Amino acid sequence: MIRVLLVDDQPLVRAGVRSLLERDEDIEVVGESEDGRAALADIDRLRPDVVLLDLQMPGMDGLAVLRERERRRVDTSASRRDDTAGRTGGHVDRSQGRHVDTRVVVLTTFGEDDNVFTALRLGASGFLLKDAEPRTLRDAVRTVAQGEALLSPGVTRRVIERLSDATVAPEAAARLDVLTDRERDVLALVGRGMSNQEIGAELHLSPATARTHVGRVLTKLGARDRVGLVVIAYESGLVRPGREG
Repeated sequence: MIRVLLVDDQPLVRAGVRSLLERDEDIEVVGESEDGRAALADIDRLRPDVVLLDLQMPGMDGLAVLRERERRRVDTSASRRDDTAGRTGGHVDRSQGRHVDTRVVVLTTFGEDDNVFTALRLGASGFLLKDAEPRTLRDAVRTVAQGEALLSPGVTRRVIERLSDATVAPEAAARLDVLTDRERDVLALVGRGMSNQEIGAELHLSPATARTHVGRVLTKLGARDRVGLVVIAYESGLVRPGREG
């Protein structure tokens, strides 16, 4: 059963989305939050697999929720590294890391570029407009719950256009210096939208080996998921539309 938390300031929207999601037996809406502060508390309390997060809310909006989750992810990662190195005496506050296991799909009526890019850079695993078909919404929840990432077709097009027009900053390209040649090849293929199976076929690897390489790239670059890798691949200039990485 996939546990979902709905975050939207409009009760009618929450009721409608709940009704659409719970038509299938493998999805359960475990809670509803009316603003960002309530959402952070409910994520801790309910431990959902997926959060459907509205961006436009009074008070603490969706982007602020994503920023707080990203801050906690970074803090938790640093604490775990310190713990492993024996510098914290084994006393790490795990409560700050509870947000990082929950995946977020941004669900909004707006498709402005700035919102898309900010949400993706802050770790959103998916981005859907509220006019998406009901089946698309349910499939999105399943996809993200399985650890994959998604964007609606219209959003994907805008992301690629925006990133392809951006000037490559030296620091963005230098970020890839930690990768081996093979890992750069893998990142380029992820940036072109290939699955692990397709990457394996392209590089003559098994899907399991391709998955291992993707995992190493995620770790080295500090990306949350494949959406983060796509952003990095374009921002660094490794991938451009119509050009091999």
